[in-house]
Amino acid sequence: MLNFEFCSPTKFVFGRDTQKQVGGLVRQAGGTRALVVYGGGSVVRSGLLAQVLASLDEAGIAHMEMGGVVPNPRDDLVYEGIRLCRENNLDFLLPVGGGSAIDTAKAIADGVPYDGDFWDFYSGKATPERALPHGCVLTIPAAGSEGSNSSVITKADGSLKRGLSSELHRPRFAVMNPELTFTLPRYQLACGITDMMAHIMERYFTNTKDVALTDRLAEALLQSIIEAGPKAIADSTDYESHATLMWAGMLAHNNSVGVGREQDWGSHQIGHELSAKYDCAHGASLAVVFPAWMKTVYRHDVARFVQFATRVWGVETAGKSDEQVALEGIAAMQAFFVSLGMPATLAEVGGREEDIPALAANVVGGKTGHFVELLPPQIEEVLRAAC
Repeated sequence: MLNFEFCSPTKFVFGRDTQKQVGGLVRQAGGTRALVVYGGGSVVRSGLLAQVLASLDEAGIAHMEMGGVVPNPRDDLVYEGIRLCRENNLDFLLPVGGGSAIDTAKAIADGVPYDGDFWDFYSGKATPERALPHGCVLTIPAAGSEGSNSSVITKADGSLKRGLSSELHRPRFAVMNPELTFTLPRYQLACGITDMMAHIMERYFTNTKDVALTDRLAEALLQSIIEAGPKAIADSTDYESHATLMWAGMLAHNNSVGVGREQDWGSHQIGHELSAKYDCAHGASLAVVFPAWMKTVYRHDVARFVQFATRVWGVETAGKSDEQVALEGIAAMQAFFVSLGMPATLAEVGGREEDIPALAANVVGGKTGHFVELLPPQIEEVLRAAC
């Protein structure tokens, strides 16, 4: 196990009706004037936004609202949020929604006290030193942004999708009521399941030795998601399966299963290029890329893929070579994604084979991955495997 530092300062408030506590939580976190950030009309139609605003009013928290966050959140709304915070002396960010709303709020929080362009942080030109505090009300189990130090924003000019990790991104609190996920469309829930599984697997496939503890934690999380996911999709009112997914999505990305081990993140970087260019759902891009990545790199450490196949997917080993077992595990994972309604090929997310060289060349830094380092020719190989 490698040396590591781990800090998870977020206060998690989990369960039914917890959204009614948000005003007091903002007050406890030191907020007095909040910008409430949300996406489309679902939080309005469901009455959730009204409940949140009523709780803020009851706690004496002044507030403004900014809607319009979209999947693969854009930089234009970040600039608008920064302007609103500065002009109105707002001191707290409160996203209500999923990862897109939370990531938007994190970027706004970075940008408000910064003299330059917030994109400096996402392009690697600068590192945030201060940020406005923020909490969140989660409605989509997927990105894990409610407990992570990560944020991902798309720059509309050039279709650049870039991520930023900073401990300043950890929310002060996260309100997590599984009932708020009951009205999610099946496809959106399936994308979230895929995303959280990918967060675990980016950590699981590692070159670090002697990581049995975090291996077992990751495997338990994956098995729990595999069991709960189809139940939640089949029954939109099954509290326990939705609760399992909501908590698992947070654990998948707060790095508790990633400490002390080298992590990969190649599939995410490649997936970002697909969602930036074709505006497909993040989870859908990962459902396409991750199996293709596995088929491309599994020979680097067949034993790890055998472990993944047997422990996570229950693949039997009798009479089979290690390579056969590894490939059966990859096939089982892809079949699971497809059973949820996820795409399996590049074409299904709008991709074109002729775009592959440009997609590979656009990956940030010109290379990606740590389990196996991928340069543009190898990234092209992954994308062709997805065809």
